Amino acid sequence: MKSLKILFVISTILLFVSSPTLAGDFDWIRNFNIKAEADLSGLRAELAARFKIGNVEINTVLSNVERPVDAYMVLRLGEISRQQTDYVIEKYKSGRDKGWGALAKSLGIKPGSKEFHALKRSQDIYNEKPKVKSKGKGKGKN
Repeated sequence: MKSLKILFVISTILLFVSSPTLAGDFDWIRNFNIKAEADLSGLRAELAARFKIGNVEINTVLSNVERPVDAYMVLRLGEISRQQTDYVIEKYKSGRDKGWGALAKSLGIKPGSKEFHALKRSQDIYNEKPKVKSKGKGKGKN
């Protein structure tokens, strides 16, 4: 019984320690969806300008994904992997329950690559500044 309590305490500690670390991945997605759902015509214009595509391709992507941010991710992952949009959509449909890391990997993008890390930190439509991890010493320290 004592070992069960210890196992429970360790599991609880690991859960709380790992949650903040995982929360930083793709934390921009919620805000992206709020903005996009509030102004779908604005999203269409942003996607057209950002990815240099027309209404037909935008309609195709939006009609094949669950949320507006998924459309952005499909287009962005296609751009990074240099794959056609319809191919990325098929990969998205067959593996959407596995997460963006698995989808990226299935498209030949290494989840540890600089492009994928940049995508995890931010998007480039709504002009939000990406979160940058400091590698140096704090201000004023030598």
